[in-house]
Amino acid sequence: MTRPENKSLLVKGGHLIDPAAKINAPMDVLLRDGRVVEVAPPNKIRGTADEKFDARGLIVAPGFIDLHVHLREPGQSYKETIATGTAAAAAGGFTSVCTMPNTQPVVDTAEWVNWLRQPERGAVANVFPIAAATRGSKGGTLTDFSALQRAGAVAVTDDGKPILDDDIMRMALRLGAELNLPVVQHAEDTRLTENCSMHAGPTSFRLGLRAMPGLAEAAVVDRDVTLAQQIRESRLHVAHISTSDALKAVRRGKRAKARVTCEVTPHHFTLLDENVGEYDTNFKMNPPLRSASDREAILVALADGTVDAIATDHAPHAPHEKQVEFERASFGITGLETALGLAVTHLHRAHKIPLTRIVELFTSGPARVFDLNSRGSLARGSFADVTIFDPKRRWTFEAANTRSLSRNTPFDGCQLTGKVVATIVAGTIVYRM
Repeated sequence: MTRPENKSLLVKGGHLIDPAAKINAPMDVLLRDGRVVEVAPPNKIRGTADEKFDARGLIVAPGFIDLHVHLREPGQSYKETIATGTAAAAAGGFTSVCTMPNTQPVVDTAEWVNWLRQPERGAVANVFPIAAATRGSKGGTLTDFSALQRAGAVAVTDDGKPILDDDIMRMALRLGAELNLPVVQHAEDTRLTENCSMHAGPTSFRLGLRAMPGLAEAAVVDRDVTLAQQIRESRLHVAHISTSDALKAVRRGKRAKARVTCEVTPHHFTLLDENVGEYDTNFKMNPPLRSASDREAILVALADGTVDAIATDHAPHAPHEKQVEFERASFGITGLETALGLAVTHLHRAHKIPLTRIVELFTSGPARVFDLNSRGSLARGSFADVTIFDPKRRWTFEAANTRSLSRNTPFDGCQLTGKVVATIVAGTIVYRM
């Protein structure tokens, strides 16, 4: 992604929330040549700027980072492209996205990692590839972690196809430990969820659908955390955690000082399995929407620091993949453009989680998980990635106006509070409301 050089931008008059730098105060921010060069109280910036952005009444934050997106390239550009997916990311305030490898073909070689990062992909946000942990994501032979990391992969995973073999997972964590490379697990014992399409509970019983027990997630997380405790330098990241029992295992690992992290999606802290209603496939995702007690556990974990990041699991699908019988429909929803609004509306306004904590979950938290150095903060010298939003602005999300190629969302027509006003990547405004 090329950027014009020798450009400067002054973000003036805003309220800066930068948890990593421990700043929560009115501040002006000067950006030049893709970096933060000065942060100072109002009207105290010494340098000059080519352009000014009036941020009065707005929150200025480090650029949001999404650890879990599906940009569908290579191979499925009818659902999404890197260009359209990153445009949706920018509209949602995300300056960096980490893209999953379950594409066609699977991103399991250094060549494909390099392909994702080429300027001709048309990205308007930073793209950090996550490569497959096993060849073809088939759960057998490990990929060349070292070569993938040298090519730019920030982690490895077989997302969508969990690593169930104990020995393979142990080997992955050991190799990851040698390279200081995170291993991301989609925690699902697929032996317990075959042909299942939603969470096991009263709603699945009423609808007559095969259902996934919470144990299918919790058992894998429990095993992986145990392995991470045994392999002390390993780095385990649990993707889209959704059950209370899985969160208990993560807490156990953190108490034992294992390098265990986890993420939560906006749909899991917002919706319940009963929202599936009458077989609405826009509410079908994996992990599935869970019970009220699971959602309550997620809300507690978001507030108390157990959860490290909010990640969207943005999973675009074409209409023909969703407009079918519930059991035949593809798993997944889009999420980049609604994440902030859902967080402010449901976490901050409804559950009183401070804005500073929400910003941390979008910025310094995810930056720490994957070692995205010089991101997640606006300290001097950091990359000039900035998200500017109005925490009080009310708006309605309309799927017809999304920048994604796909429209598969349960939040079409949803009234939200908290809107991205501008997104700045490497000092250049790439989205403005």
